[in-house]
Amino acid sequence: MSATVLGIADDRALGCSLRVVVTRPKALVAAKKAVDEVVRAMDFAASRFREDSELSMLNARPDQVTIISPLLAQAIAAALRGAELTDGAVDPTVGAAIRLAGYDSDFASVEPRGGPLRLVAQRIPGWQAIRFSAATRSIVIPRGVELDLGATAKALASDLAAAAAHNAAGGGVLVSLGGDIAVAGDAPHAGWAVQTSEDSASPISDAEETISIANGGVATSGTTVRRWVRGSTVLHHIVDPATGMPAESCWRSATVVASSCVDANIASTAAIVMSEQAPAWLELHRLAARLVHRDGTVLRTPSWPQPAKSKLIPTIL
Repeated sequence: MSATVLGIADDRALGCSLRVVVTRPKALVAAKKAVDEVVRAMDFAASRFREDSELSMLNARPDQVTIISPLLAQAIAAALRGAELTDGAVDPTVGAAIRLAGYDSDFASVEPRGGPLRLVAQRIPGWQAIRFSAATRSIVIPRGVELDLGATAKALASDLAAAAAHNAAGGGVLVSLGGDIAVAGDAPHAGWAVQTSEDSASPISDAEETISIANGGVATSGTTVRRWVRGSTVLHHIVDPATGMPAESCWRSATVVASSCVDANIASTAAIVMSEQAPAWLELHRLAARLVHRDGTVLRTPSWPQPAKSKLIPTIL
């Protein structure tokens, strides 16, 4: 059987790496254009770091009924669904908590070191405080609540971008947005090769585990990449809603394969927050997951795929 020839485009978007892979190389330009349109739209709708984004303007309008765009409504619905599925372990009302912890701009602009912060543990407001109607796209955010869609919006963008690229180019498509991976259309014969890595900027390496997927999505959440130091305290971007502080987890990373990228990222983020309770929760929901302990020990749930034998160039999570 002849080798599969892929078209690959690498770029930057939303402050992270962007990779688009297609099984029809001649359609790569059309696929990339479709992906770019989705990513730009999501950035304008749901970025916490743009003053002119729809989300920023929504956060600045507490206690008022606001009619939001279909895309932001879809992103908020995904975030609230994630909160419900995880019993609040993944909660979009962590905005103020993560801002106070120092993650108040695009990560590339966050100072790696700074003076000490005085952080007080306290439960965040909670997703139940949000009054939202998907039917009318109306929402009310109580005063003192800031939405952050970081656990779902980028993954949702990957899902939507993969679907848009497939519609534009046909064939099979893989989109990786900062390691949030979604695929659409017909996969290559041996599936899409995906290298599990804690950092999507890592080089391809035979030492890293590679799996193969034919549909759905893959996402990794972790505490070793997006981290910074304030005083003598190491902080990271995954907030535990129960304390409003960066999660103290026994896992340094969690990778999940699911029916969509957004579901994978909901579960991987929840696994970090749930810590020791994560394996049982993942197995209860029959999710394929790979957890890396702080000591480097790797735990895989029973449904985690076998290592891939594909010779395709893998995409890094």
